[in-house]
Amino acid sequence: MKASRIAAAGAVAGAAVLAVSTPCFAHVSVQPEGEAAKGGYAVVGFKVPNERDNASTTKVEVTFPTDHPLASVMPQPVDGWDIKVTKSRLAKPLEMHGKKIDEAVSKVTWTAKGDGIQPGFFQKFPVSVGTLPEDTDELVFKALQTYSNKEVVRWIEVPQDGQEEPDNPAPVLALSAPAEDGHGHGAAADDKASGDTENTSAQTSAAADDDGSGGTDTTARVLGVVGIVVGAAGVAYGVLAGRRRTA
Repeated sequence: MKASRIAAAGAVAGAAVLAVSTPCFAHVSVQPEGEAAKGGYAVVGFKVPNERDNASTTKVEVTFPTDHPLASVMPQPVDGWDIKVTKSRLAKPLEMHGKKIDEAVSKVTWTAKGDGIQPGFFQKFPVSVGTLPEDTDELVFKALQTYSNKEVVRWIEVPQDGQEEPDNPAPVLALSAPAEDGHGHGAAADDKASGDTENTSAQTSAAADDDGSGGTDTTARVLGVVGIVVGAAGVAYGVLAGRRRTA
């Protein structure tokens, strides 16, 4: 009986922990592919999980920040989804590649052609964005998630430092420091690859020299041993021949 009570209590505690922790993993989020460096471009993915057991997600609307507008926003096509890009006029025009831009993308909407995101699944929606602002450490994207039963979940609460995560947090994209060489990790990877190639070549050359030197030494030693053996055989033959003559 005692063991049964302990097991039951453990099961209840586990279920309670699971119930509390599940929402933390179920909200709409945004993550870059690699890094999102200030002043550069990045491909970011909006991850949308389905939280309901009896309905599918049929529409996702993501609002782009107006305090730090992005001049370039290009969604990647997603099978089974229609994409609508909404632009709005800017109060203060942006300058990009020497040209002034007076409007920017304010919202991207994905609408399912079929069943959408079914229970137990999630979907990623990739978007290329840039140039990323240099005067902030993060960008906040507010999102609306619509289900097949007409329910709408508003992921619009902005998380605050030092406070608990809200029930419906908005997706937040953390920005990294700008790349000093303008090439980001690609240049570093190329430099590392070049260095590795040079090191490998040097090691291969050194190994070849060592092998060649080692082969020469071995050959010389073998010839020396053969010479000694032949010489000893000659001396022995001479001694035996002298004894025969004396006899």
